Amino acid sequence: MAAAYIHIPFCDFICYYCDFNKVFIEDQPVDDYIHMLLREIAMTMAENPQEKIDTLYIGGGTPSSLSPKQLDTLLKGIREILPWSGGEFTVECNPNNIVTPERLTVMRQYGVNRLSIGVQSFNDTVLRQIGRKHTAQQAFDAIDMARRTGFSNISIDLIFRLPGQSEADFKQTLAQAIALDLPHYATYSLILEKKTIFYNMQRQGRLHLPSEDAEADMYELALNTFTDHGLPQYEISNFAKPGFESKHNLMYWHNEHYFGFGAGAYGYIGRDRYHNNGPIQQYLAPLHAHKLPVFEHHLVPFSEQVEEEMFLGLRTNQGVSKANFQAKYGYSIRDIYGDTLDKLIQHKLLEDSAGYLRLTHDGRFFGNNVFAEFLIDDET
Repeated sequence: MAAAYIHIPFCDFICYYCDFNKVFIEDQPVDDYIHMLLREIAMTMAENPQEKIDTLYIGGGTPSSLSPKQLDTLLKGIREILPWSGGEFTVECNPNNIVTPERLTVMRQYGVNRLSIGVQSFNDTVLRQIGRKHTAQQAFDAIDMARRTGFSNISIDLIFRLPGQSEADFKQTLAQAIALDLPHYATYSLILEKKTIFYNMQRQGRLHLPSEDAEADMYELALNTFTDHGLPQYEISNFAKPGFESKHNLMYWHNEHYFGFGAGAYGYIGRDRYHNNGPIQQYLAPLHAHKLPVFEHHLVPFSEQVEEEMFLGLRTNQGVSKANFQAKYGYSIRDIYGDTLDKLIQHKLLEDSAGYLRLTHDGRFFGNNVFAEFLIDDET
């Protein structure tokens, strides 16, 4: 089984922190993009007839910026082409797009069974400062509408370390989120990425963020809040009621195979990691000529495979299975990383328990430092 990620690069507004492949939707060839996207999916699956799709995820950009008619065309085509097992099918949404039922009804019609809603904050002032166009009330209304349309598996994203955000404000956002009694929450610290409005503001000295200590306190607050309310952490940034963990994202963290469709999408099948053209017209042109829009293939060497197995698996609370690692790669983890394991365990950043290697509580606050320890200098 493999996963499939489908990228919709269109947005009806551009958030100040976002570095994903996206464009403002106005005057874009959206209908042509959808038709060529379906062509890419059909061509790819014709070359991989043995593959079955276990999880589907439509992300962006903003998939819910598509009109109901465009969503209908896209989802109908996906269901006709992809050999989907009937498992998890997620669509990313913004609150302002789904406060009315039309898009949600189309999604339900074609088997979408999970929504990931970008809320980010329940403070209207903070939302304006990060470039969001919805209000806290619209977020509440969107979640209510999704439930009334038949969706129960709903996740929301929250961001901390935002400009103008205090720990008290984030605590209030967490309380409002918990009151919604959703089965899944994701919360991330703001990362300043190049080619974003926030990055440019920082370079100009116009961006004022909470301190690193405040960031750590906010993360600790999220850990405790979700855990105390029956939502254990299962990955560094994700919390869920038992049974509601994101199956699609777990495919990534378990270093499994996935197809990537759409402008700028990545896929990973066998040892082939491929990357599609990102700019819309460069993505469309080869597909108009009935050629796949891949501009780069990378045959992943053994060293890179095991590196990724470690730092992806260690993002999860379960950690990396020593037995699965040996079965997958023919070597034990200790054969490759013995000294590294000893050092990280000694520093109480890693623990070895019940056949798994996992980050300790302290290790989760220094995850990137731990992951860097598993990089291998020479490829084999």
